[in-house]
Parts: sequence; C-alpha cells; structure tokens
Amino acid sequence: MGLNRNVSLSAGLGYKGGGPYLTYILHRIGGSALFIFFTVYILSLLGLESMQALMGNWIFQTFMLTFGLFHAINGLRISILDLSPKLIEHYRTAITIEWMVYVLVAGFALFVVFRNAFGG
Repeated sequence: MGLNRNVSLSAGLGYKGGGPYLTYILHRIGGSALFIFFTVYILSLLGLESMQALMGNWIFQTFMLTFGLFHAINGLRISILDLSPKLIEHYRTAITIEWMVYVLVAGFALFVVFRNAFGG
C-alpha cells in the first residue's frame, strides 16, 4: 500500500522549511555546479579553447565560486554533525554559524574575483 502524496504546485512552493530546507536545496545546486565545473575543467585540460575561455569568464567564476563554496562549507557542517551525534540538537545554531562563515569567505573570494575582473 503506497502513500498518497497529492501535493499541488502552490503548496509545494509555499513550503516554509526555513534555513534547513534552504541549505538542503543550495547543497544540491552546489553539487551540480561542482559537477559542471569539473566537466568544464577536464575539457579545458584537453585543449578545448571554448572551455578555457569559459574558465576565464568572471561570470562563470562567480557562479562556481558562490555555489561551490556553499557546498563545501555545508558539507563540512554535515560531517561535523554526523561525527558528533550529541551536536545534532544544535543543528539550527550550526546552520547559523555556517551562514556567517559562508558570507565572510564568499564575500572575500568574490571581492578578489571582481577586483581581477574589473581591472583592480
């Protein structure tokens, strides 16, 4: 006997999962972005000039940096909580700390990318 999950699109989009849901979605987007990055990187190593040009594009770098850094920092938070089961009750605090670290690290990294992109 299966579950009947008849959920409308408006109900699905209106889900108010808060921080944990947002980190879940952004972690999945970050994993996809890293897959795209590594594919482009391997193709650029093979000598495809269009991929080398894409790797040098500041918009591509910004996109990959934003989501790749989030994926890495969120993965670190998940690993810490998995290795220390007593900390799982503080997962919302861990998400807040993760966001603070992410904003600081990504802010600095994006500053460097933009400075280089716009002749700094």
